Amino acid sequence: MIRFPSALVALALATPVCAQTPPPPAAPSRNAVAANALLTRALPADQAAMKAHVMFLASDAMKGREAGSPEFDIAAQYVAAQFYAAGLRPAGDDGGYLQRVPLVVYKAADKGALTWSAGKGAITPLVFGEDYSPTANPARAETTVSAPVVFAGRGIVAPQFGVDDYAGVDVRGKIVAILGGSPTSFPGEERSYFGSLATKAQLAAARGAVGIVVLEAPRAGPRDRPFSALAAGYANPRTTWATPDGVGTSPAATTPVLATISQAGAAKLFAGSATPWARIVAQSKADNARYTAMPLAGTLTATTRTSFAPALSSNVVGIVPGSDPVVGKQVVILSAHLDHIGVSPERPGDAPDRDRINNGALDNAIGIASLIEEAKRFTASGRPPKRTVMFLAVTGEEKGLVGSSWFVDHPTVPIDTIVADVNLDMPVLLYRFEDMIAFGAQRSTLGPIVTKAVNAVGVGLSPDPMPEQGFFTRSDHFNFVRKGIPAVFLWPGIKGAGRAPFEDFLANRYHRPGDDLTQPILWDQGVRFVATNYAIAREIADGAARPVWNKGDYFGTTYHGPMAQ
Repeated sequence: MIRFPSALVALALATPVCAQTPPPPAAPSRNAVAANALLTRALPADQAAMKAHVMFLASDAMKGREAGSPEFDIAAQYVAAQFYAAGLRPAGDDGGYLQRVPLVVYKAADKGALTWSAGKGAITPLVFGEDYSPTANPARAETTVSAPVVFAGRGIVAPQFGVDDYAGVDVRGKIVAILGGSPTSFPGEERSYFGSLATKAQLAAARGAVGIVVLEAPRAGPRDRPFSALAAGYANPRTTWATPDGVGTSPAATTPVLATISQAGAAKLFAGSATPWARIVAQSKADNARYTAMPLAGTLTATTRTSFAPALSSNVVGIVPGSDPVVGKQVVILSAHLDHIGVSPERPGDAPDRDRINNGALDNAIGIASLIEEAKRFTASGRPPKRTVMFLAVTGEEKGLVGSSWFVDHPTVPIDTIVADVNLDMPVLLYRFEDMIAFGAQRSTLGPIVTKAVNAVGVGLSPDPMPEQGFFTRSDHFNFVRKGIPAVFLWPGIKGAGRAPFEDFLANRYHRPGDDLTQPILWDQGVRFVATNYAIAREIADGAARPVWNKGDYFGTTYHGPMAQ
């Protein structure tokens, strides 16, 4: 049964019993005006179809499609209806298109308490907002850890690059103090992976640490956020998927992140250590700084409390069954995230008509439109794929890849039948692209397939131009990588005329209300994007062999994926 918000049901059932003067119509929003203007421009059918999906999904009525909201639920029903119209079979829960994703919203319940005891000296309370900002623990309502502290550089262990920040120290039963980021000398995808706090927490947990504190990085420029700004948002809510007992999942439940320690707080923790904090600050100014791990001269006691509120959302799942009697049960996934970030909070001094709806046209209504149009290409081709092709619209990407994380841990097909993921996320279609970027492709036998498909639309491949942004670990394909499944995430590149509009989008409209239909979206470039990804998925689906990782690839080896011989 389709579930609509009660307000919509009431509106649909309301019948006037007497004539009334209708209220004056509300002024149309900027986004609605743009959408109506676009209706007057005739487009070829394939471009018009893409635009139609985006006009609905990125409309003001969807209020930014935040995971767990009624508007997201409506968007999910829209995608399910489009999957049905495209001829996909349902592959969600209970014979339907939707896969329920239980969510939990968690946040710091109070300011917590941290104290530092240096050797046999007096216990020194650390000051909230000056020395520390607490971190909510998604896995526990109350967390108390008291242990000696070990400084472990950036918390990275990457022997292939000659880095082991834990060399020479034993952190079993200890709290590790680490800096953020990763060396700029690392290749882009490894740099992104090792810079992730989830990766750092897992590395610390594997070595027996009982907690983590993150040290504030020295400020490099006027645009860096001061620590006071971080502390002011200490109770901002976060979302993950819920366990049966109502708390959330954690990348390293035995080794929680306890707090962020400011520069002033770090100076207190490093007092009396072999290397003073001032020297660590000086070292950190080098891009590829190397640190020596060392115990600090004291014990940290941290108590944090976390509150939880349940929520619910859905992934949308449809399939084209494979036709081959041998490989037909193998599954190729095309994924895209349906959610965006909702409505920005009202701020003091805002103008009454300030646009606060984050419509998410490019991020990622365009990706969902592409997903739907690729499904139509498969079913309209008259040539069933040899392998099963799954179309997966996930929730909660903007919350931390939550919907795809739930799916890979609760797949609606056996996880060992999934052979590849092709991810569609935020193609910036504001210019005619002259190249493409394929995150992850060259790590597996997907590489030649992607190169062929990209060349077919008249462009070549370029390397990641912004490895410092960490895009490789920031989209849903990475959850498939975590399961050992080869994956690729394709973007229009920024070669030639693309750089200026792309950088302008990131600076001025990404995750802002300006990502709406007032942008000069080039729908013909959307068709090129669809054609490229369709060609990739089609060749994987019909190929003689399943994709495998290149021999010795770091991610294939780390996550025990199938390797090329």
